[in-house]
Amino acid sequence: MLKVDIDKCVGCGACEESCPFGAIVVEDGVAVVGDGCTLCGTCVDACDVEALEIEDIGRDQKIDFDAWSGVWVFIESRQGVIADVSYELLGIGRQLADDRGVALCGVLLGNDLRDSCDSLIAGGADIVYLVDNPALGHYREDVYGRILEHLIREYKPEIVLAGATAIGRSVIPQVATALGAGLTADCTQLAIRREDGMLLQTRPAFGGNIMATIECPHSRPQMATVRARVMAPLEPDPGRSGEVITPGVDRELFTSDVEVLETVREETDQVNIQEVEVLVAGGRGLESEKGFAILRELADELNGALAASRAAVDAGWVSYPHQVGQTGKTVCPKLYIACGISGAIQHAVGMQSAKTIVAINRDAEAPIFDIATYGVVGDLFEIVPALTQKIREARK
Repeated sequence: MLKVDIDKCVGCGACEESCPFGAIVVEDGVAVVGDGCTLCGTCVDACDVEALEIEDIGRDQKIDFDAWSGVWVFIESRQGVIADVSYELLGIGRQLADDRGVALCGVLLGNDLRDSCDSLIAGGADIVYLVDNPALGHYREDVYGRILEHLIREYKPEIVLAGATAIGRSVIPQVATALGAGLTADCTQLAIRREDGMLLQTRPAFGGNIMATIECPHSRPQMATVRARVMAPLEPDPGRSGEVITPGVDRELFTSDVEVLETVREETDQVNIQEVEVLVAGGRGLESEKGFAILRELADELNGALAASRAAVDAGWVSYPHQVGQTGKTVCPKLYIACGISGAIQHAVGMQSAKTIVAINRDAEAPIFDIATYGVVGDLFEIVPALTQKIREARK
C-alpha cells in the first residue's frame, strides 16, 4: 500500500510527474493515489520531502519460515499427457532443490494418471503428490485451485513453480492470492541466493525494456510461473527412485460451479514453432509480406519453419502463431536464423536459448549480434537467396 503523509506533502507534483502509470494526481495541494498504482516506488524516490511511503502489509504477518521446506512443481497435464513444460520445471526445480538441500516434489492433479508418476520421478522428482479423481478429468480452475491451496497449507513447501501456460496463469494467481503469497509471473531465470536461501526470480519488466530480479522475503511459499522452452529438462533416468503419496482431500473440495460440456481440440495445419528444430525468423527488415517468401524458401530447404518478430506480425506480414518473443512464444530450436531482426530484449527473451543463432542484419550495431553465435552484416535480400541456393546445391 502507498501511503501519503498529508502533513509532509507540499503538493509540488513531483510524484505526479514521475508516475509512469498516471496513478497519482495532486488535488487541493495533496497527492492522491489512484487504483492504477503498482507500488513500483518511482514516486517515493521522486519525493524530496519524504511524504510517500510503501507500507508492506506482509511484514506484519508472523511466519515461521523454518516450517516451510521443499520445492514443488505443479504438474500440468492435458487428456492424460504430461505437458513438456512440467519436465522443464523439474529440471530447474532439481537444481533449486539441490542448492537448498531439500526434496523436489511434483504435484499431479487429474484422473487415471498413476502411470505418469514414474516418468516424473525419472525426470527429477523425489516425491509425487498424486490426487487422482474423476472430478479432475477436466480442468476446472476453482477445483484445481482449492486442492492446490489445501496441499500447500498442509505440506508447506517454500517454493512453488508452475508453467506460464493458459492453465498455470489462471490457477496459480488464485492460489497465491488465497495464501497471501508473493508471485512472479513469466520468469526466464530462477536461482537461489546462497547467503539466505532466497529464491531470485528474473523476468522482463516495463514492456521488456529491463530484466528485473524479484524476491519475496516476507511471505511463503515463494511462487513463480515460468515460460515454456526457457528451462531445459533433465535427461530421464529410469533408475531413479522416488515416492508417490496420495494425500487425503475432502470431498467438498471437488465441487464446482463450472460444468464442462465438451472439449474441442483446435484443428490447424500450422506448424507449432515450439516443436521445430530449425526456425527462420523475419523482422521489420523484411519490409513487406513479400519479403517472407525468401525466408520460406530457406526454411523449406532446412526442413524448418517460419518465425517472426512482433513488428512483422503487427504489420500483418505473417500470422500470430509464428510470433517469437515476450508476447509470443518461447522457442529453443537447434538452429535459429534471425533475418532483419534488431534483437530487442522483447524478442530476445523468446529465442536466446536456441542452440545456435545466426543473425543477418545490415546494421552492424544491432543488439541481435550480442547474442548470436554467428553474425552476417549485409543485405538479407542478397544473403538469404544465396544461402538458400548453396544449401539446395549441397543437398543435391
